[in-house]
Amino acid sequence: MHRASSSPFLLSPVSRAVFCLASVAALGMGFGAPVRAQDNPLVAPPAPSRAQAPVPEDKGALKMSPMLAEKVPEGDANTPPTFVFGDRVSGRPDLETVIDGNAELRRGGTAIHADRIEFYQPTDTFNARGNVRINSTGNQFRGPELQLKLDTFEGYFTEPSYRFLSNGGNGAAGRIDFVSDKILVARNANYTTCERNDEATWAPAWVITGTSFKFDQEAETGEAKGAVVRFKGVPILAAPTISFPLSDKRKSGLLPPTFSVDSTSGVMVGQPYYLNLAPNYDATLSPTIMSKRGLDLGGEFRYLDPAYRGRLRASFMPSDKLRNNENRWSYAFEHLGTLNTGLPAIGNIGLNLNLNRVSDNNYWTDFPRSSTVLTQRLLTSDAIATWSRGYFSSTIRALKWQTLQDPLSPIVPPYDRLPQVTAAYTRVNAPIAGLKGFDWSISSDFTRFSADRTLTLQPNSDRAVALAQISRPWISPGWYITPKLQLHATSYRFDAPLANGSLSASRVVPTFSLDSGLQYERKASFFGRDFTQTLEPRAFYVRTPYRDQSLLPNYDSGLNDFNFATVFTENAFVGNDRISDANLLTLGVTSRLLTPDTGAEVVRFGVAQRLRFSNQNVTLPGGLPVTDRISDILFGTTINWVPQWSFDGTVQYNPKSKKSDRSSIGMRYNPGNYRVISASLRRQSDPNNLVDPSSSVDVGWQWPINDLWGDKGKDLGPGRGQGGGRYYGVGRLNYSVPDKKLVDAIVGVEYDGCCWIGRVVLQRTQNSTVASNTRILFQLELVGFSRLGDNPLNTLKQNIPRYQYLRDQVTSPSRFTNYD
Repeated sequence: MHRASSSPFLLSPVSRAVFCLASVAALGMGFGAPVRAQDNPLVAPPAPSRAQAPVPEDKGALKMSPMLAEKVPEGDANTPPTFVFGDRVSGRPDLETVIDGNAELRRGGTAIHADRIEFYQPTDTFNARGNVRINSTGNQFRGPELQLKLDTFEGYFTEPSYRFLSNGGNGAAGRIDFVSDKILVARNANYTTCERNDEATWAPAWVITGTSFKFDQEAETGEAKGAVVRFKGVPILAAPTISFPLSDKRKSGLLPPTFSVDSTSGVMVGQPYYLNLAPNYDATLSPTIMSKRGLDLGGEFRYLDPAYRGRLRASFMPSDKLRNNENRWSYAFEHLGTLNTGLPAIGNIGLNLNLNRVSDNNYWTDFPRSSTVLTQRLLTSDAIATWSRGYFSSTIRALKWQTLQDPLSPIVPPYDRLPQVTAAYTRVNAPIAGLKGFDWSISSDFTRFSADRTLTLQPNSDRAVALAQISRPWISPGWYITPKLQLHATSYRFDAPLANGSLSASRVVPTFSLDSGLQYERKASFFGRDFTQTLEPRAFYVRTPYRDQSLLPNYDSGLNDFNFATVFTENAFVGNDRISDANLLTLGVTSRLLTPDTGAEVVRFGVAQRLRFSNQNVTLPGGLPVTDRISDILFGTTINWVPQWSFDGTVQYNPKSKKSDRSSIGMRYNPGNYRVISASLRRQSDPNNLVDPSSSVDVGWQWPINDLWGDKGKDLGPGRGQGGGRYYGVGRLNYSVPDKKLVDAIVGVEYDGCCWIGRVVLQRTQNSTVASNTRILFQLELVGFSRLGDNPLNTLKQNIPRYQYLRDQVTSPSRFTNYD
């Protein structure tokens, strides 16, 4: 033990002696508040070894002597303790402290290692020399010499290398100037996210060089001046200033240019500019030059709030050379949100908007994948205001369509609804006349339908609909039964007479249904696995009397698909213009195999069929009555025997023709990350044998090509790839069997080079029976920096089931990832 003195002192050598500088401060030589020599000295305990370091109490700091506590300024109460380690420690009170040999200093999230550390108390500055290493909250620096003020983190580092925690970005510089613990400036530096290896000839696949770099850890951005980006040693981009992210945080500035080739538009080069206007809204300007057409000015504005969100996309092309120098434009606006009035008496108010418009009928073929609008032939502009309070709810809607007509394939436009007003009152498990357990509701709908009568060939109309229904479910663990009554009333007023000369019409239709089912369970074992097997028979009876509706126009009704979701419903039609007469019984049974421990469904098999006791005479315009007493049989199954395999299939079997009228079979194999193959086969035949059966095959995949030569890669988890040097095949093909041709196709290759990813994707889209569009998307992703080229990731994600990004950081790394 050595007592403080005014002359330099030297400790006898100990193995990695440990000093807490809070105690050293009390000796008159510390990093904390100055302690005068005439003050009473603090008798310190023996210095423990590293293995026996003292356990801090409470706030992680050693306690000071009561005699000295009053001499510490209040501001130092929040200063974290500082620890030093070294072979030898010497110094002079109030002047300097020297740690020589394996020197180490720690304070908070900062650790400094060097051969020698010298601290000068009057200036609160220390110098570190020889193999200097800094770890500051996970960010790492190495170099020969460092000068730094520890409290403010101001200083410089000569000839350092560095590595950032947030994205693995690293590099080297002639000098680094620390402005603060969050901001530093690197002179004559370079930057990359490629990880350095031990080979003497190592060179990063891509690197940015510049006269200076400013790294802002708080804003999580970097800025290089006099910057040149090189890939494989070849300069690919140069600019006086380049800004880039150090994380996924948004920042205003130029985005990488985009390049693509399109059979319709030619070579396309775009230069987007991103505007980070506020934390909850932003904008992107996307001018694009098309070699065959001219300049397309596109843009996007987004906003987000806890109560609402929205997006506006628009584009304008002046003087399109493809269409005789016509001006072409489009816009799409989406808004979804609620209005929080804070007044319970008013209730909940919502507003949803979906507005889409383009300049002309040819837009959907000329811009098959517009940067602002995924163009289709039917574009909707829909505004819906909703209100609800307690058991009441209502909506007001305005719906207008834009129909893009093709002379070779004209379509009948759907009806505009200007306006549509609905209201409903719903009660569940409510008492009626003292009896409990009833579900009942009353709803109404008023709609004005309008369209071009020369195309629809029927009058426009104001239609009012009212629906009252009541049911009483009885449910127990092994069975249920639910009787239900409905009364459907409709009234029309037309702007032109019907075939019988009438300008109005009305209809009232009652419906009774009875839904019932049983559920049995037993323990079972198949192929060495234990299951809980269920048997769930179901019977559903519907009785609706016939009402002649043959003269009524059809505005929104269509035939329900025949599947397990609709086979147990009262009405054979969707919409309110047709209410089918019915006297039928639907019988079905489902059996499932469940895992006893988790209840996960491993196998499901179901079968259903309708037994009709009388003809169904209500049909859609041009349809024929249904006279079959026995419907087709519906078979369906889903199998997930092991997590890697999934199979599902549905078959509609006609007992008369003894063949399948329609079938859908799909399978998916997903043994791990980045390995998925899915395939489906759909077939449908005409019940009247008037046209040939239509069938299509759909195949999608993402799979490492390296597997072909036995390189299985590494399982690094989702969003991290499977290691460098791996190729991935991606694609989706939709093939029409009768036409013997591909309808749509996406085929591409991705290459993961660890710190860079290359993608080339060919996409073909069938726009019409005689026209198609083909484009090539190629992209170079410099991981953690930027993406150059036309981004195909959204296309791959939307079209390939279970496609995974090779890089998709979900959470920010902890500073303990690089803990020193």
